[in-house]
Amino acid sequence: MSAGSNERWRVAPGGTLRGEARVPGDKSISHRAVMLGALAHGETRVTGLLEGDDVLATAGVFRALGVAIEGPRKGAATIHGVGWEGLQPPAEVLDVGNSGTSMRLLAGLLAGLPFATVLTGDPSLSRRPMRRVTDPLATMGARITTGEGGTAPLRIAGGAPLAGIDYTLPVASAQVKSALLLAGLRAEGRTCVTEPAPTRDHTERMLEGFGYPVSRGADTVCLAGGHRLHGTRVDVPADISSAAFLLVAASIAPGSDLVLRHVGWNPTRTGVVDILQRMGADIQVLAVDEAGGEPVADLRVRAAPLRGIAVPEALVPLAIDEFPALFIAAACAEGETVITGAAELRVKESDRIAVMAEGLQALGVTVEPREDGARIVGRPSLGGGRVHSYADHRVAMAFAVAALRAEAAIEVEDCANAATSFPGFVALLRALGLAIEAV
Repeated sequence: MSAGSNERWRVAPGGTLRGEARVPGDKSISHRAVMLGALAHGETRVTGLLEGDDVLATAGVFRALGVAIEGPRKGAATIHGVGWEGLQPPAEVLDVGNSGTSMRLLAGLLAGLPFATVLTGDPSLSRRPMRRVTDPLATMGARITTGEGGTAPLRIAGGAPLAGIDYTLPVASAQVKSALLLAGLRAEGRTCVTEPAPTRDHTERMLEGFGYPVSRGADTVCLAGGHRLHGTRVDVPADISSAAFLLVAASIAPGSDLVLRHVGWNPTRTGVVDILQRMGADIQVLAVDEAGGEPVADLRVRAAPLRGIAVPEALVPLAIDEFPALFIAAACAEGETVITGAAELRVKESDRIAVMAEGLQALGVTVEPREDGARIVGRPSLGGGRVHSYADHRVAMAFAVAALRAEAAIEVEDCANAATSFPGFVALLRALGLAIEAV
């Protein structure tokens, strides 16, 4: 763990959240819209695109590969797809900043190009494991050299003929699945990926939206290489991972009543709501609809007493990015919450098990970190004090909303990376009733 930026948030204790809001666009879907739009033939128009640092990094990669992208402005972007054959060798190393999604998915996508590329990232991303992607890609014929320890930079030789594979994921991972499917678009024959538990299926849905044939079974997705992608329209829903902080915030702050609009309601992403409802959260799912091939819904959440639970392991992959927020819910619940089967949290932007445990302990919460999860004993109110986010955007936002149940102010260090997934977090939360300021 290392320090990040100097931005710090100071959040006064207590408060009530009321009103309605639409959080920024879904980060996972935004990445894929840019990638497939660039590879498509013709124009792709995107609305609701997340204008966070991670997605902008993905857009920057494709601009460096010769793709014209207009915007994004107020969530709207137009991508002038050039097809695979229209991509051009970049003049320099492709820097994806802090975006693990960009690096892992691009590793699969770039593996099938006729020219060499190098993917790099910031110091935090350069510590995250990449062999989980590069090893199965190598079985397809990709030639990728990692840094020492299997980390970035990734040097992709290019020009290697790829062959489809039948691969069973050792650990459920939408990023690894997506990387293999993207490589499969350029591979000879059929690529099939089988997963041990359901993970987000945005790649499969979006490929179909771009006119690419995909075969999906109960736990396996397959495609054959060589088909074309066609430009289309993509409406990106609000990100349920960002909405999670508001769902927890309104649940733990007495008197809160909040409506979140047009939230992505993909069944592979609703684990956070399932877990919160099992804890006693009052969350209503309203106005279920579909936008651009993705289910959406309005969510109404009102304050409710939460109780500790043993989180079912089957729900963990469906809520893996939302666990920093869920740690806060557990800290405010009556009784103890036990999380298992979540070892993936240790290789995110930070070791989220260790970092969340450290921060909660600083606020007076009893936490027993475990290799694949944690045991958290809830309490009626949290202490105040200073916690370190270690430049992890989701950790920073989680501790910000924790102040709603604190006895004194909470100061959160290294918060600038919140812009990677939730630009405007401070302003929106302040408008809804959280006494937060950036200092």
